[in-house]
Amino acid sequence: MRAALAQLAPSVGDKGANLRKLEAAVARSNADLVVAGELYLTGYMARDAFAKLAEPLDGPSVEAVRSIAREHGAHVVFGMAEREEGTDRLFNTSVLVAPDGKVASYRKVYPANFGPFEEGLYFGRGESLTLARTDLGRIGLLICYDAFFPELAKAYALRGADLLAIISASPATSKPFFDRILPARAIENAIPVLYSNLVGTELNIVFQGGTQAIGPRGEDLGRAKDFEEDLVRADVDPRDTKTARGFRPTLRDTRAEFWRPLVAELPVTEV
Repeated sequence: MRAALAQLAPSVGDKGANLRKLEAAVARSNADLVVAGELYLTGYMARDAFAKLAEPLDGPSVEAVRSIAREHGAHVVFGMAEREEGTDRLFNTSVLVAPDGKVASYRKVYPANFGPFEEGLYFGRGESLTLARTDLGRIGLLICYDAFFPELAKAYALRGADLLAIISASPATSKPFFDRILPARAIENAIPVLYSNLVGTELNIVFQGGTQAIGPRGEDLGRAKDFEEDLVRADVDPRDTKTARGFRPTLRDTRAEFWRPLVAELPVTEV
């Protein structure tokens, strides 16, 4: 499978311009799967404007991406502010659109609410994972801060995910953390990780990038340039995952009683 990670700088509030830029990236990628960043459709720092910019999953922007995916024969993953149908509730959502028009979506389980991040002011918390079964394999969707919680990636791997697609809006100050935890998610589950971050400056946040593709043994499959728009192409071969799991069978050896939420039953030993 040929994947392309689109490290783009969205125009805050200009969904039309962002869709045109996304289409251009898909067109030149010649890829089976194209992944753009978190809240790419609106820009990350739209703030109070999210209320008017958010759309349901059957809205015009997703329909536009369906046309892009169909025209170029690509699966497209991108981030948007989702308005729940029939309510005023908003979610920070990753959307996967297949060439045949089918749509899968994932609402961020862990909105970031610390430092410069204000997601809790605008978005609700997602309550479930989304494992999308596609012609390319099973794709697990995550968003940015979710990657810091290894139980999410582990759950996907145990349910048969073939790769993780992680979209992000992470500032330069967080890049060293992602450079460490993303290979860890790949290695501990023997699964490819595709990570696409924003770039550019929005209000007080500078997005450095750090977009990268990582193989199931932690190998570097491609990395974007810092502080500029870029398109990273990477070949993901499912045979590599089988090989990695043969050499280091972490999924086979995972003991469910230790990774499930058993905090309430965890004994404390005084020493």
